[in-house]
Amino acid sequence: MCTTLADEPTGNLDSKTGEDILAIFQKLNAEGKTIILVTHERNVAEHADRIIHFADGSVVNDEVVRNPKVANSISLD
Repeated sequence: MCTTLADEPTGNLDSKTGEDILAIFQKLNAEGKTIILVTHERNVAEHADRIIHFADGSVVNDEVVRNPKVANSISLD
């Protein structure tokens, strides 16, 4: 199993590049890789199937995203 940790990966990017990064993460996840993405942006988090909220080092909410947003796909081949 492969896990990737990404801390604010879209934080300082323009919106198109940020969308490209999210598309890469979604492709990797579809291939069976676990992606842990840390963000303060709800719009970015909604690309995941699950959002876990933390406060003061504890889980305060574990939310299933019923219809995750799909990032614009890019060619990775």
